[in-house]
Amino acid sequence: MELKAEDFKVRGKLIENAPLAPYTWFRVGGPADLLFLPADEDDLCDFLKALPEDVPVTVLGVGSNLIVRDGGIEGVVIRLMGKYWGAIEAVNGLNLLVGAGALDLSVARFAAKEGIAGLSFLSGIPGSIGGNIRTNAGCYGRELKDVLNQVETVNRRGEKRVFQGGLVDYDLPEIGFSYRHTDFSQDLIVTRVLIAGDDRGDPETLAREIEEHQARRAETQPIKEKTSGSTFANPDPPGTPNQRSAWKLIDAAGCRGLRVGGAQVSEKHCNFLINTGDARASDLEALGELVRARVLETSGVDLRWEVRRIGRI
Repeated sequence: MELKAEDFKVRGKLIENAPLAPYTWFRVGGPADLLFLPADEDDLCDFLKALPEDVPVTVLGVGSNLIVRDGGIEGVVIRLMGKYWGAIEAVNGLNLLVGAGALDLSVARFAAKEGIAGLSFLSGIPGSIGGNIRTNAGCYGRELKDVLNQVETVNRRGEKRVFQGGLVDYDLPEIGFSYRHTDFSQDLIVTRVLIAGDDRGDPETLAREIEEHQARRAETQPIKEKTSGSTFANPDPPGTPNQRSAWKLIDAAGCRGLRVGGAQVSEKHCNFLINTGDARASDLEALGELVRARVLETSGVDLRWEVRRIGRI
């Protein structure tokens, strides 16, 4: 069916045939049939209740770990960004109530300012909290599952549901956290989370820790390029004896600097793909598959994409 903005009454914004490339770090991809920027959670719920059940829904954060294919995305794309969705609030001493659109770096810096230790690792994760919950993102030896106390969601029918417990009950089939993966239902949209620090800390010390993380990223990753987070997950979870790193396997396969069209494997860190300026989404995806094939041939390891690839080819 053809989607028209005028068919829906919302307080946020609805944009037909909306270009999505500007909303992704790779700066590639086709348009959304309809882009919805909800004003708040109730606006989101009301819209979903009014949306016909057969219309596909895709949720987009800051697009830090995403390739939108050149044919764009069918149905509705919902983007949870802006002041409401990026809100961060300190509650009960060591806890932060965080909107799904809040950048991980912003959360880390907020925690440091509040003197909450144990959340500085978030500064090393690109993107927003909502999207990174779904992939159980992590770095520096910690993952989001390690700090989660509560996850608030809205389902496709516009109904709210909260997962809570001491820490989130990881036995729930809807979540099922594991290394760089969850079994979280695609029917659920993360709207807000409650995360917990470890202890009180000195704000200045925590701020320095974050800046050290940022300096380390700038030195080892191509963060000033049109890129994303890590392209492929490491074959082994952290702590595995003789753990294999994706970048080492890619390097050993001779893929550093490899190009397809306007896409290139980073010379600085070869688990990152780069849009050198004129890449299409198809270039990036083809390059990624070429890397996977070469690694499989040389090392016998079938790398798993960490970057999501969505939309019509």
